[in-house]
Formats: sequence, structure tokens, C-alpha cells
Amino acid sequence: MKKEQVLSKMKKDCLVAVVRAKSLEQGEKVVDAIIAGGINFIEITMTMDEGNPIEFIARMSEKYSANDDVVIGAGTVLDPETARAAILAGANYVVSPGLNVETIKLCNRYRVPMLPGVMTPTEAITALECGCDVIKIFPGNIMGPAAISSFKGPLPQGDFMPSGGVDVDNVDKWIKAGAYAVGTGSSLTKGANTGDFAAVTAKAREFVEAVAAARK
Repeated sequence: MKKEQVLSKMKKDCLVAVVRAKSLEQGEKVVDAIIAGGINFIEITMTMDEGNPIEFIARMSEKYSANDDVVIGAGTVLDPETARAAILAGANYVVSPGLNVETIKLCNRYRVPMLPGVMTPTEAITALECGCDVIKIFPGNIMGPAAISSFKGPLPQGDFMPSGGVDVDNVDKWIKAGAYAVGTGSSLTKGANTGDFAAVTAKAREFVEAVAAARK
């Protein structure tokens, strides 16, 4: 999928599911449950209890290759080497908790969207100067929805995606604050901790409904 298509669909869908898998098998069940609930952007993190996250990305990319709605990406990417491995495995976008210029350059080389995590205007400006189209606000639970207007005041050209602490009860505040998209993890996948994947699907549906309501 081309970079422009990924970014356009991300804005349209608005929801990015952050999946920190315990294993390849458990992670696949989580991804399936999330997609069944209507969230199609899957961010597979590089932090797994067991198994290889790059293999996980490759497996999910292959499994959903015929589904144009599903977009697999890589999260918690800390360096360009990991970014390249993820991209070659099928990741359509790359997300990081911090800002690493070399990682951004690598993603630009492959024309893959890179969303670096920022907490300060200086970091946000650096991300824009490096060509990032969307910037991750992290941790979102520390900064809160007001962070978007604070960033966009001096940087109206920036687009921001919060991640960390986004749940069904506050996602509307982030949307109304002007979020390009939102990333959500533990509040979405909590049911998987006890093997209740139906609960993950139900929570995904709640998120989809909450975003739709916030956009009205």
C-alpha cells in the first residue's frame, strides 16, 4: 500500500490498535478479534513475551494480504535496523515511543509513514523538519487532549495521534481536540489477558461507535 493511501485511510478510520502480544498464537487471536470488531489498523509492537515480532508482522501481513481494509504496522520501533526489518516483513507504517532521526530517514527512503513519539515542541518541530506526516503524542495519558491544541497553536501544519491512556470514555475528547487518529492498546485488549477474545471484539466495536459519535 502506498504511503498516501496509508495516511488517508488512517485519518478516515481514526483508530489504531496497539497489540503487545504474549506469543505468536495469542497475538494472532488478538488481531483477529480486533479486526472482527471493526478496527483495521493494527500496530504490532516489538515487545513480545515470547516469539519474534518481525515474524508476527510477516504472518499477519500474509494472512490479511487479500483484505484491503486491514493495514498492518510496527510499533515500539527504536532504531532504523528494526524499522527496515519490519518494513521488509510487511509493515505499512512504523511507530515509535520516541524520536530517532535515522529511523525517520530510513522510513522516508522506503516511503513508509513514520510516526515518532514526542512530548515537546522541539521534538515536534524536528519531526516536521524530517518529513513526518503524523506525529505521535506519547504518553497521551500524561499530556491529555489539550496537548493537541497546544501543539497545533504554534504548529498548525502538524497532525497528531495520541497513544497511551486512550480509552472508550475519553476517545471523544481526543477526536474533538483535533486528533488525526488515536492509538489504543491495553484498554482495548484487556480481555485477552484472560483469554476472553470475544471481549476484545466487543471493546473494538465500542471504540468504533465512540469515534463515529464523536465525529457527528
